[in-house]
Amino acid sequence: MKTKLQPDANGFYGEFGGAFVPEMLYPNVLELQENYQKIIQEDDFQQEFKLLLKDYVGRPTPLYFSKNLSQEFGAQIYLKREDLNHTGAHKINNAIGQVLLAKRLNKKRIIAETGAGQHGVATATACALLNMDCTIYMGEIDIERQKPNVDRMRLLGAKIQPATSGSKTLKDATNEAIRAWINDPVGTHYVIGSVVGPHPYPDLVAQFQSVISEEIKLQLKEKTGDENPDYVLACLGGGSNAIGAFYHFIDNGKTQLIAIEAGGEGVNSGKTAATIALGKKGIIHGSKTYLIQTDDGQIVEPHSISAGLDYPGIGPIHSYLHDTKKAQVVSVTDDEAIKAAFDLSVKEGIIPALESAHALAHLHKMKFKIDDVVVINLSGRGDKDLETLKKFMQNEQ
Repeated sequence: MKTKLQPDANGFYGEFGGAFVPEMLYPNVLELQENYQKIIQEDDFQQEFKLLLKDYVGRPTPLYFSKNLSQEFGAQIYLKREDLNHTGAHKINNAIGQVLLAKRLNKKRIIAETGAGQHGVATATACALLNMDCTIYMGEIDIERQKPNVDRMRLLGAKIQPATSGSKTLKDATNEAIRAWINDPVGTHYVIGSVVGPHPYPDLVAQFQSVISEEIKLQLKEKTGDENPDYVLACLGGGSNAIGAFYHFIDNGKTQLIAIEAGGEGVNSGKTAATIALGKKGIIHGSKTYLIQTDDGQIVEPHSISAGLDYPGIGPIHSYLHDTKKAQVVSVTDDEAIKAAFDLSVKEGIIPALESAHALAHLHKMKFKIDDVVVINLSGRGDKDLETLKKFMQNEQ
């Protein structure tokens, strides 16, 4: 599965990536590095993975031509409906792939971190299906604001471990999960949910999520006669849905790739998760990338109305794509994302996740030609955000 996006032997994309891990974690990471490519390229792995994506997840997901958005923005706008996957988001693509990999590595227990809860639900689902013990680490604040997903995980048999330190969100949940992994390197596999962490995770997750752009190419060819769109838009937190949507369009000479970060209350408000706008190079969770930090290297607490985007770094792949100008990174605010979520609900009868709504909101800042083909990765559905959306509805009344 060699592509233009493959990291080098040490897991670097240009200067970003690598595996900066404490000595106690080194054996865990080395085992994955030495085995992941061989295992996921085996015919029996690919057969089982593809069959589960088809019959269990419900792939391929539709590429839906949005007549109403197309009229509003004066372009040919398509929505890649990852919200229609089993569990309601793109996260299941990677979760099933990694739990299958863990079984082949003879692991007995799965741990994962989650922000919005979508990756947690996906991992708990994969573990239930494949009969694996499952513990999910989640920030205490996220547990409150994503209650439906917490209930789902428990129903699926997963144990929920609250992260009560720091900002009590995704970064802190990741720290707790890494600690647990150090304590049981032999029996436990850590399912990272995004293209973050030490090598080989960014590449591993990117490969499992690349099915999104693989399908878009085939679907666009059938619908328009050209497999390459003019634009692909996706929200950017850690970056798994964005890389899934971008993967097969990188360097094709035509498609502009636009990743939309969470601007929070404004890039300069002090309450934001716009990593590229504010970030400096540094190390977070085992890889070199851009992250929001103070002058003396302390990681700044991120903020976003969307629990899946409030991460203070981005995947090293996205730092590389940004620095090499292979993709553009922009941001939209909480208020712009909320408005976009309401707009899509009312105009198309589709309630998007607040993460995905960030990508939709950026349409207002773009100018199109009528024949431009624009694909937006609708990475998840908005059921989990109803409490947040309800608050805004009450404020409007």
